[in-house]
Amino acid sequence: MSDYKVISSDNHVVEPADLWTTRMESKYAWRAPHIESLQDGDVWMCDGYKVLGASTGVNVGNRFVDPDNKTFSARHEDARPGGWIPEEHVKDLDTDGMYMSIVYPTVGFMLFGIPDSQLLDAICRAYNDWVAEFCGAIPNRLKGIAMLNNDNVSVAVKELERCHKMGYIGAMIPVYPIPEQLYDNEAYEPLWAAAQDLGMPLSLHINGNRFSYWDPATARAAFECNADYWPRMSLTDIILSGVFERYPKLQVGSVEHELSWAPHFLDRMDYTYTDRMPPSDDPDQPRELHHRARFKDGVLPSDYFRSNCFMGFQEDALGIQMRHMIGVDTLQWGSDYPHSESTFPRSREILDNILADCTEDEKAKIVGGNAARIYHLE
Repeated sequence: MSDYKVISSDNHVVEPADLWTTRMESKYAWRAPHIESLQDGDVWMCDGYKVLGASTGVNVGNRFVDPDNKTFSARHEDARPGGWIPEEHVKDLDTDGMYMSIVYPTVGFMLFGIPDSQLLDAICRAYNDWVAEFCGAIPNRLKGIAMLNNDNVSVAVKELERCHKMGYIGAMIPVYPIPEQLYDNEAYEPLWAAAQDLGMPLSLHINGNRFSYWDPATARAAFECNADYWPRMSLTDIILSGVFERYPKLQVGSVEHELSWAPHFLDRMDYTYTDRMPPSDDPDQPRELHHRARFKDGVLPSDYFRSNCFMGFQEDALGIQMRHMIGVDTLQWGSDYPHSESTFPRSREILDNILADCTEDEKAKIVGGNAARIYHLE
């Protein structure tokens, strides 16, 4: 690959064992996320729930050396140090030929399933405080995505504003929100407005559903194969309710759900809008399935997707084949470091393979240019 400045738009931290126990308000001390050491390894617990095993971050790179030898029972301290030490993270960027790392949580998005909304708010604040310090150690190479609970939109807006002041470039919101307040709900208008005005893209990252835990101990392969169901539902609610018409500079992305589902999704969304939703100018029913006002100037839902949405992916070669159906300007590559399925330390080699048929301009956009534009990076 040419000497592009490669930005991994989807890297991760591995949260320190004491992140929440030392940073959350005292009233939440006994409910805070913490590690419990069992005979066969460490597990993250929160408010009586098992959240995640500690093996995440232990197996990075093993897929290229011994793919059948994965550790599922591990101690937290066995994880790759780059998960929580910024200097080590940047060393691994250099090893992998990366220019910049945009970081998401590891345990954090599993915590979106916590029923208690105020507890989740406190968890988000503590996480955001720590990651601001992590990225602030080497700010030209490390960029943070904040955790944002939007059950209470006014609280979410204040936290988004706080994180913007701390140097965050975007925020992660639940892939699918609480059922009584889906993303076509007018309650979110202040959040859309704030994200647009602050220039803070909002991400829907895999495993970040608000309504339940995804417990690795009971997970089914069907969930992994069909994880794109949730961003499809949320993006449809956002697009068809006219959010991007009202907030034309807002950016919302699907991250780590890969790409190849998008062409069918866009076709179905346009078809539903055109043939199954007869237009209505009735202001009292703007969001009914069969009645809604039409977008201005003949714009279709897929047009808003291509202008206001982005898609984070790792190794979806089929999606790259269909890149023109999806929209090349929407695509952002990420290595998923330091998780076991990460492309580290062979990211450049893998990018060469999956982008082989792309033009040089397309490659430049996909490996970093699109992320730099959407996140306003230098």
